[in-house]
Amino acid sequence: MSTPSHARADRGAATAPGGAAALPQGSLVPPPARSGPDFAALDALRAVGALLVLTTHVAYWSGDYIGNGFWGTLLARLDVGVALFFVLSGFLLARPWIAATADRRPTPATPDYLWKRFLRIAPLYVLTAALALAFVRGNADLSWGDRVATLLMLDTFRSPLLPTGLTHMWSLAVEVTFYLALPALMAALLGRHCVRVTRGLRPARVLFGIAALVVVTAWWHLDGAARVGPHTDGAPLLWLPAYLSWFALGLLLALAHVLHERGAWERLTAPLVALGRQPGSCWALVAGLMLVAATPVAGPSMLDAPTPGQSLAKSLLYAVVGLLVVVTGVFADAAGRYGRALSHPAARRLGWISFGVFCLHLPLLHLVMWATPWELFEGHGVPLWLLTLALSLMAAEASYRLVERPAMRLRGLVGSRSASRPGGRSPSGPATSSPTSGTSIR
Repeated sequence: MSTPSHARADRGAATAPGGAAALPQGSLVPPPARSGPDFAALDALRAVGALLVLTTHVAYWSGDYIGNGFWGTLLARLDVGVALFFVLSGFLLARPWIAATADRRPTPATPDYLWKRFLRIAPLYVLTAALALAFVRGNADLSWGDRVATLLMLDTFRSPLLPTGLTHMWSLAVEVTFYLALPALMAALLGRHCVRVTRGLRPARVLFGIAALVVVTAWWHLDGAARVGPHTDGAPLLWLPAYLSWFALGLLLALAHVLHERGAWERLTAPLVALGRQPGSCWALVAGLMLVAATPVAGPSMLDAPTPGQSLAKSLLYAVVGLLVVVTGVFADAAGRYGRALSHPAARRLGWISFGVFCLHLPLLHLVMWATPWELFEGHGVPLWLLTLALSLMAAEASYRLVERPAMRLRGLVGSRSASRPGGRSPSGPATSSPTSGTSIR
């Protein structure tokens, strides 16, 4: 759901740890040109998130959630892939603001940023929604008002139920809400009221803001959603406040990465860097947390409503899982086997098309069930997964070539201030590294 990592980092920063693996000559439909550090490993982790979401949906349709005891519940918990998306977005989108503040450079221009977010999300989402509304039989009776609300991504604010074939799009609505809130959030955390005047980066202030976001999420699960619920027809537990903690941990990684690059605040950065350089330990911790999440402490695996405590427990477990997975990509050792594997061109390719896999897999799952004699909850999990995955990969590759990449070529229609930034990219020249000697971190 978030953009390729190379297309979103701030201009003019040094290459990230775990940076790019060179793409082969003649690579088909390459990604957009880099404008900053290339977090190569994160592309592959985005593909992991998409695969987890696809797998949990297929497991539900095949009935593998039920009748398989603990392992069925574990399949239900693979919706943790959404947490990976949100932590990734928090890191990749907040980092340009944090780095610019540390270097006393202008922050990203809000119109430019929002235009790029629109181009990245809207074309494929609208295409997917239009196809599902037109061809999935469960949507035949929707009114035109319902269809317009779906195209505008307003369903979760109007009803607890989303259109058939688009029930996974609640998470994209949360992500878009975060996109809209991010410029104001960055202004609050960084204390920048004018893009050309800054007092420098104040990590303590950012950390306090990150903690506040986690507190908001906890309050929303325990009390806030219940207070808002009677006053809305929507689904408050599918709104941004319920997931701010996931984005907040992405912000934490962005802050740590910027500080680590500049040799500052080692008491914060050193533990995270050390953790990220031990991917085996991180994934072992992830496995343990997922086992905990598969117990009743995280609530039911089907559609029964959890208690407020269970809802919060699941949210916090997923937040830590997302942090542990993404930190292995942010601070990956590019020379190590793990870093090389994630940075392999094939793995990165899957990351580039992962948004298409996410958007299209559920309508395609409806197509598979319609075209085969298989019935809902009657098994066939492995062939159903294989067929849905194959169709999703093919459709995602086509959408990347025909929809996503052409849309991103329109980025220049909204002007950018980057040419005037210190260390930025001029219209005729490459980006230069931002000098670290001029940074201001308190």
